[in-house]
Amino acid sequence: MNHARPRRLARRRGTLRVLALALALAVAFVGGIGLGEALHDTPKAGGIQTLIRTLHPLPLVPVAGDTVTVTTSGP
Repeated sequence: MNHARPRRLARRRGTLRVLALALALAVAFVGGIGLGEALHDTPKAGGIQTLIRTLHPLPLVPVAGDTVTVTTSGP
């Protein structure tokens, strides 16, 4: 009887499990680094922003040059 075949399959399965676990850990590690960098790069909320605007006065509307007197009669 050949008992070496089941051992090879068991050894191969174990090796594949270890490789799959190592790959999963590497993906999680790289994803964690990416997430950490993304969170580190975002600006902090509540920063101070200063806006400077210069307001110029509106031109004055010229007033009529003639004086008008209105007289009314009383009751």
